[in-house]
Amino acid sequence: MKTITWFGFVLGALSAAGEVIWTKPGQTAIFKCQIDTYRSLEWLHHGNTRIIRVDGKTGQQNKAQSDIAKRSTVSETTLTVSSVKEGDAGKFTCKVYGRIQEHTLLVVSVSPSPSGVFQAGSTATLQVKGLSSGTLVQWKDPNGHLTDSATIQLEPVAPSHEGTWECLVTLDKVAYSESLEIKVEVPAPETAASLPKQNSEVDVQPPCHNCVTNPQPKETPLLELSWWVWVSLGVGCLVVILLIVFVIVLCKRIRRRKREYQRRQNGHQPLKPRQFCQCNRPTAAAKPQQGRRREKPLALPRQPLLME
Repeated sequence: MKTITWFGFVLGALSAAGEVIWTKPGQTAIFKCQIDTYRSLEWLHHGNTRIIRVDGKTGQQNKAQSDIAKRSTVSETTLTVSSVKEGDAGKFTCKVYGRIQEHTLLVVSVSPSPSGVFQAGSTATLQVKGLSSGTLVQWKDPNGHLTDSATIQLEPVAPSHEGTWECLVTLDKVAYSESLEIKVEVPAPETAASLPKQNSEVDVQPPCHNCVTNPQPKETPLLELSWWVWVSLGVGCLVVILLIVFVIVLCKRIRRRKREYQRRQNGHQPLKPRQFCQCNRPTAAAKPQQGRRREKPLALPRQPLLME
């Protein structure tokens, strides 16, 4: 009973419709197989080319030797293809016990030819690559007009073609759009060729009576002087300013020193003699004699200072 239930679950999961996956060259595509448990899982490309096989019991993966197999990895039941190429477009099949589920990969590449800026009056092509059968392609120009074609031929290129072109791709009611910016360069008009001279002979001009034989050279305007002349003028002005500042500073220092010198001369005047006060005080009494010590002579009274 459990085996019948498990088979019914697998058949119901695999009966679901596959997905349409859109991508560009160089991007990554992811495919999901709608099952939970399995004994053996196998992913195929273009219907019968094996990419990878996974053992559900051991989890061991067995990859093929193809280029797409080297860029593919499986996590549980999900297949991831990195660095997608235009040749990878097509059917990707998830196979479990003979039951299959198909996904469609469209690697859409929208490009102009030639690449770069279009020249007005030249021929250019807008094309879409990586489409499968049954895909509807429409181009919408900058003016909003739709064209049902995978390739647009611009002949000749006009300035009205400049702008954003939108490519609309539809497969199994799933729509995808890609924008393309177009620039048109209009060449500059050619200058008119100089008219040929009717007379090859050199025209003889009449003599000029009022002309000066040796015209004097024109005076050179001030603004047309050479750069080194301006540099010399600037350096000369700077030197003059520095000399003026130096003279001013030097004069101030001389004046300051002169004032200090005069101040010092005024400060060294002769001093008046000082007058001291003479105090009259009694002479000290003689000390009593002790033993046979020799008596000292009495101190003479102090003479008053002579006054000038």
